Amino acid sequence: MGKVALITVVHDPSGKKIELFKQLQNDLESIYAELFIAISDQSSAELIEVMEGSRFNVKVIPKKGAAEARREAVKFGLTGVCGHFHYCDFDRLLTWGKKHLDELKQIVQRIPDYGYLILGRTERAMETHPVEWKETERITNKIVSLELGQEVDITAGSCAFSRKNAEYIKKYSNGKMTDAEWVMIARRIAKSDIGYLPVEGLEYHEDTNGISRKISEAEKWLGRLELSYVISETAVRTGK
Repeated sequence: MGKVALITVVHDPSGKKIELFKQLQNDLESIYAELFIAISDQSSAELIEVMEGSRFNVKVIPKKGAAEARREAVKFGLTGVCGHFHYCDFDRLLTWGKKHLDELKQIVQRIPDYGYLILGRTERAMETHPVEWKETERITNKIVSLELGQEVDITAGSCAFSRKNAEYIKKYSNGKMTDAEWVMIARRIAKSDIGYLPVEGLEYHEDTNGISRKISEAEKWLGRLELSYVISETAVRTGK
């Protein structure tokens, strides 16, 4: 039960992540004992076909937002046999593997040492992000750090947890965003210890991690501000 499974989600109508995945496929498949991906039903048919031809266990789900997709991925992962899970947004996983593959391998080896592990960004990795991400996430991270009593970066799109905590997440997660919700479920309900590791690999690459649609600068800021509020409120309310 000590082996680590990957659980991830993707919404990719244009299939822009296919080529990078093909480049990294063998490496990613060698890192994890099991791999589970929840793919939105609006994603590229070619992407779905490519994933179904890989070692990934694939579940196509209705597009109902990131939180619902992440919950589906956890439920899917629990159908496997591994004792620990690494959750990482698919685009984040690809950029991590592209530039910092050795670090990813090392982190996965450490996951069984933790009940719940927040994976955040080093200062250098954080600085690769757009300014509207950095400024709004600074507030989110401050609020979550105050609630946990330790300095963390909660909004990097990756974490890891034991099967016990996965079961608690499956039972109790219902928020609009899961970034802070899951760790608060682990801390306040499951009474789990919380670990934290900053990594280089959760850096930002515009071509992979950026949004596809064109929106104004003001809309970019507003969207990130709304996310900050929802995640911050979840950190304060969940499990109390």
